[in-house]
Amino acid sequence: MSKTILITNDDGFESKGLYALKEALENIANVVVVAPTLEKSACGHSLTLTRPLRFIELEENFYKLDDGTPSDCVFLSLTKLFKEKKPDLVVSGINIGANLGEDITYSGTASAAMEAVLQGIPAIAFSQVYNKEYDNLANLDYSYAKEVAFNLVEKFFKKGLPLEDRKFLNVNIPPTKIAKKELKVTHAGRRSYGFDAEVHINPRGQEYYWIGLPKVEWHPTKNPKHDLSDIEAIANGYTSITPIHLDMTHYESIKRVQEWL
Repeated sequence: MSKTILITNDDGFESKGLYALKEALENIANVVVVAPTLEKSACGHSLTLTRPLRFIELEENFYKLDDGTPSDCVFLSLTKLFKEKKPDLVVSGINIGANLGEDITYSGTASAAMEAVLQGIPAIAFSQVYNKEYDNLANLDYSYAKEVAFNLVEKFFKKGLPLEDRKFLNVNIPPTKIAKKELKVTHAGRRSYGFDAEVHINPRGQEYYWIGLPKVEWHPTKNPKHDLSDIEAIANGYTSITPIHLDMTHYESIKRVQEWL
C-alpha cells in the first residue's frame, strides 16, 4: 500500500477508540499511530514548549509520545517519522464522546486535525457520541463509527477532500443503537454551558475543585446558509460532518468595529 495515514487522539495510546480506528483503516493504507501517553481531553490546540518530549515505540509503527498533546504528536511526527514524505492524511480519534458546537475549541481531537492542516496535510477528526441511556462507557460500540471512518477515508483516497487549505472535517457519530446510518453536512451548533465543578477537601484540609462534564444541551440555531447544526443532527440520530476552518475572523463585524473605533 502506497498511501500512509497518521493516526492520533486525545484519549491516550490505550484508548479503545484509537484501536478501533486503526483496525478500520489499516486495510486501505499504511497506518502509523502516535498518541499521547496520558489522556489529554480538552487540552485544545496546545504544544509543549517548557519540557522535552520523547517517542516510545510500543510496536512497529505504533508510538506513544511521553506526556505530549495531540498537537505535539502531529508536529513531532513530521520531524521524526516523516522527514522525507509527509503522510497523505491525518486522522484523529475515535474520540470517546462528542465534539460538537463550541467544544471544537476545547477539543484535543479536533486540534490534532488543526495542526495537520496548518502543516499542509488533509485531516479528519472522528468522535463517538455516547448516551448513558444507550451505552456503557467502558464498552462503547464503535462498529458504525469504524464503518463511517473507513468509507470517508476510502472516499478521500479516491476523490480527495472537498476543502481548501487550513480546513478539516469534524465528524461526530451518534450512539450505534439510535444511528440512522445517514450522513448530514452540518454547521457547528451553539452549546449551552453551565458551571459544573465539584468542591472537595483533601486530607490536609485544602480546598480543591474538579471540573465536570457539561451536559449535551444546546440553543436552536438558524444559519442563513445552512439550517442543520451538528448538535441537532446527532440528536436526530444522524452522523454529522462539519467542515471547519481555522480563520476565526468574523468578517461581518469588521465594519462595525471600524465604525466603533
